[in-house]
Amino acid sequence: MKQEVIRELSTAELIERLDEERKQLIKLKLNHAVSPLENPNKIKNYRRTIARMVTELHKRNQEAASSKGTATANNQ
Repeated sequence: MKQEVIRELSTAELIERLDEERKQLIKLKLNHAVSPLENPNKIKNYRRTIARMVTELHKRNQEAASSKGTATANNQ
């Protein structure tokens, strides 16, 4: 999944997709342990997609926290 697509998702959708991607990665790793995958690079792609999603969530949380901090500072 590309970064542009991840940015367009709402936070709730992003959390839901992240959970699904993590489950898929676990399944993929388990299947790979039992019998080799045709394309083991899928595991790497899932890991990177998960990392992109976690990064976007972290960025959104930081922005929300900084905007709350700015609003609190302005009220004092």
